[in-house]
Amino acid sequence: MSLDFASIKNQYHHHGRLRVEGGVIPDAITAYRTYGDSKNPCIVFPTCYGGILNDQGYMIGESKVLDPSKYFIPAPYNGPYFPSISYEDNIRAQYAVLQHLGISKVYAVVGFSMGGQQSYHWAVIYPDYIEKYIVICGSAQNSFIEGPKSALIASKDFDNGHYSGNATQGVRAFARAYSAWAYGQTWFREHQYLHSGLYPTLDAFLKEEWENAHLAFDANDLITLINTWQSGDVSKIRHSGDLTKCLGEIKAKGLIMPSKTNLYFPPEDSEDEIKALRNSARLVVIDTVWGHMSGAGVNKKDDEFIQAEIGKFLAQ
Repeated sequence: MSLDFASIKNQYHHHGRLRVEGGVIPDAITAYRTYGDSKNPCIVFPTCYGGILNDQGYMIGESKVLDPSKYFIPAPYNGPYFPSISYEDNIRAQYAVLQHLGISKVYAVVGFSMGGQQSYHWAVIYPDYIEKYIVICGSAQNSFIEGPKSALIASKDFDNGHYSGNATQGVRAFARAYSAWAYGQTWFREHQYLHSGLYPTLDAFLKEEWENAHLAFDANDLITLINTWQSGDVSKIRHSGDLTKCLGEIKAKGLIMPSKTNLYFPPEDSEDEIKALRNSARLVVIDTVWGHMSGAGVNKKDDEFIQAEIGKFLAQ
């Protein structure tokens, strides 16, 4: 029996005045959904960059690795706030939601991309609250994505963030620059953007699928989330920039899954992190040409491999 995602309603936790890195949000709200019975082991599944709660279905379901009949799965939305927002701000807001839900212990945190960076932050900020964390195509420190951001900011209709309507030209320019990093170079060379004849050319794929998908987002939201992404660094929270020392003190067990062809979070970064984590985490590289998008549930082979590895890790 498949899970009817349309029947799962968004819920909203009101924080009131919430102090964040860039100031205070007068009426901060965290949107989230829950799946399963709260008496079961809790697995937190935060969203990725540009992710919305509807996007989480690729891992949640009775035939999938995050099975609501076995686990209680809160999925918080990594929302776009206009003051400067840190990962720590997001995690503390999520923690408040879990306290509201009566969760005394988290069995695991699972995340892709920005969700993976949040997994690392959970392990550092609340070392005694979570037992396991899973990082899919993410890292413990920031990556550089200034190119797509600059394409958006420089567009004539962005107007320094004071646009009317939406900055359509800027968002399209952002998406096109972003696409070159999202997929592996081999993926482009093999013309996989044609999707078995669905699109006749690369330009058609970019316009119809990639750019149009990003037009659903507000331009300032995209910038705010990128700023969170680029400022992410768990060692800012503890040990003043000493990443090796910070990671070495993580208590939870980790599964680190980089993509072999990821341009944002290359596997070499994960290899360095594994050394710092000592024997508390395991490295599993996703052998794929899909680059960063291999962790997003967009192709069957990678998705099955990732879910199988997560399933083994959760069962240990």
